[in-house]
Amino acid sequence: MHQLPYSHPYSLMRHAAVALLSLLAAAHAVASQAGWRQLSLAGAGPNDAPTVVALYYPTQAPARQNAMGPFTVNVAVQSPPEASFKGLIVISHGAGGSELGHTSLAEALAQHGYLVAALRHPGDNWQDRSLLQTSAANYFTQRPLQVSRVLDALLRDPEWADRIAKDAKGPRIGVLGHSAGGYTALALAGAQPDAARIAAHCNSHRADDPIFCGVGRAAPPAGNAPASLQATANTPLLDDARVRAVVAMAPVGVVFGDQSLGNVRIPTALYNAEFDRFLVPRFHADWIARNLPAAEKRTVANAWHFAFMDAPSMPIASEDGDIGANPPGFDRQAFLRQLGRELPAFFDKALR
Repeated sequence: MHQLPYSHPYSLMRHAAVALLSLLAAAHAVASQAGWRQLSLAGAGPNDAPTVVALYYPTQAPARQNAMGPFTVNVAVQSPPEASFKGLIVISHGAGGSELGHTSLAEALAQHGYLVAALRHPGDNWQDRSLLQTSAANYFTQRPLQVSRVLDALLRDPEWADRIAKDAKGPRIGVLGHSAGGYTALALAGAQPDAARIAAHCNSHRADDPIFCGVGRAAPPAGNAPASLQATANTPLLDDARVRAVVAMAPVGVVFGDQSLGNVRIPTALYNAEFDRFLVPRFHADWIARNLPAAEKRTVANAWHFAFMDAPSMPIASEDGDIGANPPGFDRQAFLRQLGRELPAFFDKALR
């Protein structure tokens, strides 16, 4: 008969205790729910609109489903936050979007220990598209600056700042962006936009990238850039040294030159929708990927541009049709669940 090796009772008790502590730690790690609060931050100037920010954070309070406009959030509204957060992640939505459009991803990050600040970009949201009517330089300048102002406000507020994990480099901060928000994340990481590239691109490739070059209106005659994309000079530097990792999902890319993208030196993840018609990948996500060789890259098979957003409860029209529509065979909910696992893992690695 095979005899089991002898173990001293104290050794068995010690191993049992270690196993129990590990189980308890694992249970605590997944026990957090997503809390939710809304902030309104003063505009940059006296006549500027405030910045609305939805905060998602880890809490032990039970979450409930809450309908907020066309989106449903599974959160504990106004609940007390946990004592500490792994870091701070800012979410930047796409053109004409909402602070609630990526709530599944925000909830997943909060459940994994992060404070998430999803802002409603002033002048570029579902209620107000006025920023898009100005020059390209102003549009592409203001979006990253708006994120930096959200960081300023949260890092000044002891209720939130004192809970954000810090190390020798400072607070652990990342940015997650979709579409124009993907552009925003890369600009904060060091890529500098050149608005003149848009006019040159649309003069040559309007028929191949029609939605981007149409900018939400009938395409102008060949040879002319849309009024909202006319180039102006003197775009300031937009990088924010506090941002230590970024994720760009189906980002605007043509605005970046190859040398500009070479300025991105922090951990970067890039997601590309295979059948993106809004931002045709070969001009945008693929262009970025070729010039950011160190980035973690993934093509989402059989996906359209809005695959990274929660599906709304009602049709919402866009330049590419209903944002809730999917290609045949694409399971958006399953993909968002998978992305909700991948993003915390990326930020855990990048910010530590």
